Amino acid sequence: MTRDDALKQLSHIARERAFDRHVGSDRLIQAGLDALLAGVESPSLAMLAGLLRSEEPEAQALFDQVLEELGLLFHPPADPRAAKLAMACWIAGQIADGTLHPATGTYLIWADVASDLGYPEELEPLVHCAFNLDAWEESWGVSLAELNREAVKAARQFLNRPSGAAEAGN
Repeated sequence: MTRDDALKQLSHIARERAFDRHVGSDRLIQAGLDALLAGVESPSLAMLAGLLRSEEPEAQALFDQVLEELGLLFHPPADPRAAKLAMACWIAGQIADGTLHPATGTYLIWADVASDLGYPEELEPLVHCAFNLDAWEESWGVSLAELNREAVKAARQFLNRPSGAAEAGN
C-alpha cells in the first residue's frame, strides 16, 4: 500500500463513520497500521496502530485524533437533506471509480438516501438502476453487465450535475 492509498483509506473510513456506517475498532486499528507501514506520519498514528485487543475501545477516539492531525476529519453538512445528498455523492463516486459494485451502491442510494428524501428527481436514475439490478432476470433480454454499466453511467451523471462535486466534498 502506498502512502496515498493509506490516506485514501483513512479518508474513506472517515466518511463511512460520518455517514453513520458502523466501522469496527479492529478495522480502525488495521487502517492505522496500514498507514504507518505506508509512511504516513502523525503523532497519534503509532498509538492507534499499536492498540491491543483489550484497548480497542480507545480506537474510535484515537482514529478521530489521527484524522484531525492529518486534516482528514470529515463532517457532513448540518442540513439533513444536504447530508443525505452528500452521502449519495460519496456512494456514487465509489460506483463511478469502481471501488463499490454498482448493485451494492445503487441499492444503498435507494434504501439509505432516496427513500429518506422522498425519492427526489435527481436520484431517480440511480434508484431505477437499483431496482433493475435487484429484480433482474435472465429473461429480460439485457445482460447484468449492461445494467451494471448503466448504473456506473448514472452515477457519473449524478456526480457531474452542477451541485454534485460540491456535495461530494471534492
